[in-house]
Amino acid sequence: MVKKVSRAKVRQKKHRRIRHRLSGTAQTPRLAVFRSDSHVYAQIIDDSIGHTLVSASTLQADVKAELEHTNDTKAAQKVGEVIGKRAIEKGIKKVVFDRGGFLYHGKVKALADAAREAGLEF
Repeated sequence: MVKKVSRAKVRQKKHRRIRHRLSGTAQTPRLAVFRSDSHVYAQIIDDSIGHTLVSASTLQADVKAELEHTNDTKAAQKVGEVIGKRAIEKGIKKVVFDRGGFLYHGKVKALADAAREAGLEF
């Protein structure tokens, strides 16, 4: 009998492999991306102390107010802009990008490109 592994389990396995290779430090924190079926989330994390330094998502009122939908590439692009601006305000310029096991295209790529345009380096 064929047993098919769910997409979520495959993504989690990929994410574990990615996280084994990279982690955020005080000098270069980690920009972690997560996308659900209905929202997009991004956080900048210092893994050495285990704290989230900056976060943005389509659940936040100021981001959600400017969007028609919260689950498309335009929403991801807006979250990327917001996380980039908030990071620059906190003095964070260089980060390590963690795609969270997702493929680097579509929403994840749109978020990364918008964060780069906002001033983040990765």
